[in-house]
Amino acid sequence: MQSDSTPAPQVAGPSAAVAQPVVAPLTRAAIFLVVTINPDPSARPVIRSFLSDFSGLVRAVGFRDIEADLSCVVGIGFDAWRRLFGDPIPANLHPFREIRAGARHAVATPGDLLFHIRARRIDLCFELATLIMARIGPVVTPVDEVHGFRYFDDRDLLGFVDGTENPRDQAAADAALIGGEDPSFACGSYVIVQKYLHDLDGWNALSTETQERIIGRTKLADVELDDAVKPAYAHNALNTIEEDGKEVKILRDNMPFGRAASGEFGTYFIGYSRAPQRIERMLENMFIGRPPGNYDRILDFSRAVTGTLFFVPSATFLDNAAEDAAPDPALLAAPAAVRPAPSSTPGKDGSLGIGSLKEGTQHEKWRDPT
Repeated sequence: MQSDSTPAPQVAGPSAAVAQPVVAPLTRAAIFLVVTINPDPSARPVIRSFLSDFSGLVRAVGFRDIEADLSCVVGIGFDAWRRLFGDPIPANLHPFREIRAGARHAVATPGDLLFHIRARRIDLCFELATLIMARIGPVVTPVDEVHGFRYFDDRDLLGFVDGTENPRDQAAADAALIGGEDPSFACGSYVIVQKYLHDLDGWNALSTETQERIIGRTKLADVELDDAVKPAYAHNALNTIEEDGKEVKILRDNMPFGRAASGEFGTYFIGYSRAPQRIERMLENMFIGRPPGNYDRILDFSRAVTGTLFFVPSATFLDNAAEDAAPDPALLAAPAAVRPAPSSTPGKDGSLGIGSLKEGTQHEKWRDPT
């Protein structure tokens, strides 16, 4: 975790904007809240007024225990951005691109607003989530709410440490925050969220050695496997991507969640990046494979049940959100339906084709390709 004395990361290039707390210290608790905005045109001024007041609401709750590091990042989906603010639209904002490859399916699900609430104490997260819904509840519809927690020594419910390779400090800002490439939205970020449910019975039936080959790290010591023994389908191998010969990073803050009595065990994936294409490439590697067919074997035991892309504007932008704007009147009267972007589906030649949002299918039965 980052210490409280860590200097605030800076965004490359000139910018008078202040970022939301994307690059914030990891915490022990989190709530992920996703809602859609109701189609009534009266929702727009309510949401914009709320966003402009939001920083004050977080301060009011956080001041009750300033050592608990309460923070909240607000993300806005593609259709919601058009309804709330019109043009200009952040350069890389679009609906989440579903991916379908055989039994593996990265679904696209509705979501206009994301609230990523973090603190050392779950009660502060809960209080802020309660106040958020008290303020905007009449004009939104909840889609998903997940209460996450740190599990022992930062492990996921599969038993492996999660987030070892996360960038820190300035490297985290460089990975997650927009700079001069889109100056109108400098200090913003893109975030993709997915809720994964695990088949723990199937996973725990595997030997530790097989699990380690799937993850690409040792289970106890959290040491990366040597390239000579690490399979090409290992999770960390497929999530390593390069641009111009240099590895590029994203910023993750995944959290375990679950309901033991219901047999629900999962990981909430949340990844921030200055360009969503980086995360999308990782997901294509996982679900389709690199090369196609060499997919992430975690997906034989983990199923994605949500998937949404949001833009995270700067805190400065949110503070000014109540100012008047002129979005397309047609969008205010009849907001666009939630629609996934073209899906990534492997063609016969290994290229990506076009798919549609369909019901998920059963996962392929586990077979160790080695």
